[in-house]
Amino acid sequence: MRTALCAVAFGHVLPAAAERVGEVDTVFKLIGPDHKIVVDAYDDPGVRGVTCYVSRAKTGGIKGGLGLAEDKAEASIACRQTGPISFPKPIPREDEMYSERISLIFKKLRVVRMVDAPRNTLIYLTYSDRVIEGSPQNSLTAVAVDRGTPIPLEK
Repeated sequence: MRTALCAVAFGHVLPAAAERVGEVDTVFKLIGPDHKIVVDAYDDPGVRGVTCYVSRAKTGGIKGGLGLAEDKAEASIACRQTGPISFPKPIPREDEMYSERISLIFKKLRVVRMVDAPRNTLIYLTYSDRVIEGSPQNSLTAVAVDRGTPIPLEK
């Protein structure tokens, strides 16, 4: 809570928070939760009116139930305009919008926003990384912004 309050107090944009949209079971586990595919929504904290939907595998079983399992490094992303697009302040050309731990210590799922300024388009990339070796598996989506609303970039 203190970090969130400090971030707001100093004018920083807080990282996106996940909101679970739904999930489907993929493998029944007798003990512990089933293996699943989960779908989460993330409102871009730097761009009003854009929401990203990320689907990914969630490992179940005993280890998954205890938070000790390592989830697969596979995810898919689709970002859409969900309202009028506006920018509370200039945004960086590249910025990590969200990251979540998908193993006990070393592996993270990341969502990065990039700006394609000549085309006035926001690009969103999801991938996983690891301290020793990341995964080249990734997913990409784009949201074109109306030319009447130029994307303000940080200097």
